[in-house]
Amino acid sequence: MGAVFDEARLDDEGALVALDSGETLRALAGAGAQVRRTIAAAGEAGLDRLRDVGPRGVVVAAAGGSAAVAEIFEALSRGASALPVQSCSSGSLPGWVGALDVVLAVSQSGRAAGTLALAAEAARRGAFLVTVGAADSPLADVCARAHGVHVPIPVEGSSSRTSVWAQATPALLAADAMGLASVSLETLGALADVLDRTAWEVGPASESFVNPAKLLAADLAESTPIVLGEGAFGDVTARRAAAMFGRTGRVPVAHGCLPDAASQIVACFDGPLAPGQSGGGGSDDIFADPFLDGPTRPPLRLVMLRDTSPGDGHALAETIVSVAQDAGVRVSLVDAAAPEPLLRLAHHVAVTDFAATYVALGFGFDPATSPHVRLLRGARGAENTPG
Repeated sequence: MGAVFDEARLDDEGALVALDSGETLRALAGAGAQVRRTIAAAGEAGLDRLRDVGPRGVVVAAAGGSAAVAEIFEALSRGASALPVQSCSSGSLPGWVGALDVVLAVSQSGRAAGTLALAAEAARRGAFLVTVGAADSPLADVCARAHGVHVPIPVEGSSSRTSVWAQATPALLAADAMGLASVSLETLGALADVLDRTAWEVGPASESFVNPAKLLAADLAESTPIVLGEGAFGDVTARRAAAMFGRTGRVPVAHGCLPDAASQIVACFDGPLAPGQSGGGGSDDIFADPFLDGPTRPPLRLVMLRDTSPGDGHALAETIVSVAQDAGVRVSLVDAAAPEPLLRLAHHVAVTDFAATYVALGFGFDPATSPHVRLLRGARGAENTPG
């Protein structure tokens, strides 16, 4: 018999502590503090030097759990800057990178092999190098030799997945310093407040019947989920949620972003997992015999990361939710109504990060460790398997 999701476990403090060996919930709850501490660290590191650089282009090197930082940076600068911005996770830097460009390399441990190689290549080409990661790490050494700027972040009690805001904050400050986007200290303070407030709403002390993240975890535990993002950061939030549900929660999740993914998502509503289809999880046949007819598959569920801020532009999301409900597809709504897109991103990431952790804990898994990931790291080398 496979693992069974036990919703009651999510309200059992002793069970959560026993399962959560890496203190994932504690690390996620400190996301707001990560922002505040890293603002100070970036100032002490001299990140303001970027204001005098005037780059021709920017590359963000990040992989694994740090890849979300590159995605946030790209989305933030898209449409607001005339400079080309590109992300890399491994291999070589783009051919155009040279002495007139900036390379931002992010690795929580400072040891991810792909990111290290890209940072070293940037130094050889004479690019202005900015690195974010553990102090006294190989990445910090590469940056020091290149006379760049290294922003140290703490690594104790966290992973690349649970320290995303410690890694992202220097990138946000760098975007502001280079004129790629406007991210004031007031905005970062508001972002930290959103993370604090959301952590209080969805943290382990909040009981399941009023906790949006625990409710979402229970919804996903017995479903075949599709995560759909909306808004300026919709692709980032949907991709991040899918990565966290897979890596932390052990639940494979399809994802997409509006408007491009609308057709491929809606087409699934009349596919084999749709309600009423033979063998699908949506079958309501009370006489179905799992021994004769085969086991039913988990029903399809749409997880809609909605932008509910005032204004137009939400009609497509509302249409898809309505179509899903008309088709009998179950829908989970994660709404964010903050005034700025970056703050809505923070809310969506916080809720889905906690939900992914609750999925693992509800099934009795340690969210911080995976036996198969350990095997993968053993085969490839720990520093070659980020995240």
